[in-house]
Amino acid sequence: MSTVIEQGVQARLVASAPLMESIPVTLRYDREDPFAVRLDFPAPATLEGEDISWAFSRELLAAGVHEPAGVGDVRVRPYGYDRTVLEFHAPEGMAMVHIRTGELRRFLKRVQGLVPSGHEHLYLDLDRDLTELLRDSC
Repeated sequence: MSTVIEQGVQARLVASAPLMESIPVTLRYDREDPFAVRLDFPAPATLEGEDISWAFSRELLAAGVHEPAGVGDVRVRPYGYDRTVLEFHAPEGMAMVHIRTGELRRFLKRVQGLVPSGHEHLYLDLDRDLTELLRDSC
């Protein structure tokens, strides 16, 4: 069984002068990082012209499809009938994207099937992580 879930979705980039009206992004979940989800943006949709990946809490995404969630760099909230807004705040500025809520729910259901909420700690490999941390500090 795969330990990674990837799901391509269409997102609407909201900006004063958007480069693209609709962009393909990829939602990603890896069981080896069980508390996080990632949203990968392709190079043409970014100011730097490079692929960018934002990592944020799986719990934040799950909460944000129902009610406003987040106070930091990533904020998620429902918008209208079947849209969810994800806001990404960085020193360079802010990006706001709309994604169909049904797509996010489908992704979260797949993630839940791989690692049930509340059981994320069972998938951590603390020995490996500590070894990598100690190796990197030398």
